[in-house]
Amino acid sequence: MQDDARLLSEDELALIHALQLQPRGSWTDLGRALDVDPVTVARRWSRLAERGQAWIGLSPGPRICDQVCAAFVEIDCLSGSTDGVVRTLCAHPHMLTIERSAGDHSLLATVAAADLRALSRYTLDVLQAIPGVTAVHARIITHMFTEGGHWRIDALAPTQSAQLATPARPLSAGQGPQEITAFDRTLLGHLAHDGRASYQSLAAAVGTSTSTVKRRIDQLTRLGLLRFRCDFARPLGGWPVAVTFRAKVPPADLPDIGHALVRLPETRNCAAISGPHNLILQASLHSVADVVRFEAHLAAAHPTLDVVQREITLRHDKLLGHTLDPHGRSLGVVAPDVWCEPTGTPG
Repeated sequence: MQDDARLLSEDELALIHALQLQPRGSWTDLGRALDVDPVTVARRWSRLAERGQAWIGLSPGPRICDQVCAAFVEIDCLSGSTDGVVRTLCAHPHMLTIERSAGDHSLLATVAAADLRALSRYTLDVLQAIPGVTAVHARIITHMFTEGGHWRIDALAPTQSAQLATPARPLSAGQGPQEITAFDRTLLGHLAHDGRASYQSLAAAVGTSTSTVKRRIDQLTRLGLLRFRCDFARPLGGWPVAVTFRAKVPPADLPDIGHALVRLPETRNCAAISGPHNLILQASLHSVADVVRFEAHLAAAHPTLDVVQREITLRHDKLLGHTLDPHGRSLGVVAPDVWCEPTGTPG
């Protein structure tokens, strides 16, 4: 990886947006929308991926939340111990995302486990036993309105986006296992490292046929258990500020406000949670000054939404399995495996 921290070019951002719309799209289709030949598109992507500036990974499908238990977890650390705690946490397959917070807590993490029992063991036993950790506060996600895989950077013209848009298909009961199997976990582990891996290479890696791999990936996406996403080094792409808002909303207003917030272009994650505040909203912004403007918009649009806390992220150390450098570039992957038993050792 190069040491320079140059900003991504307009052409690179356009390619990232195209891949957000079609993460596994063919270079021919992507090139047609970008008005670039397929070889050039593939070469641009290869450069981005090699530098860790962008990558294709996995996102939870809308129905996976019905099968797992997830939480936003606030972690307090002893002074001077945060780096060591982060290194330990980055190796955990249940630890999806880690942010260093400019707020009351050292770290804000997103974690998931197979069920409430496993999540309780992870947060109460495993995390609190890590040297340097002084407190752990888990806020269980009771409903996920949207997650980061839906976020778009708006770098394409509307006509280009239209070429890559795919009609929304209703989720299907489908055929095949409707829960994540041991085979799926192996397959997902490989896709976490490279979401654009070919069916042939995946088949060779898991020891089965190409048709079996393709069929199961199609089933998982159709069943709403799996999505693909394109992520990138946000500070280098013009989105250096990540902010987390915690709010109180009257329970009767929560569904309408939650679904309205997910339509905002800045929204990255939005969920109903347990604890003293019942809504969490995470947004990606262009500048620190935008935090005040964005919050003012929330207050004007939703008078019953009471923002009680806002925290700016100082640094992302991990993003859905990818460990990141201070510029947001991917350094490597710890494949998420929320179904394994929490032990505090690398998966």
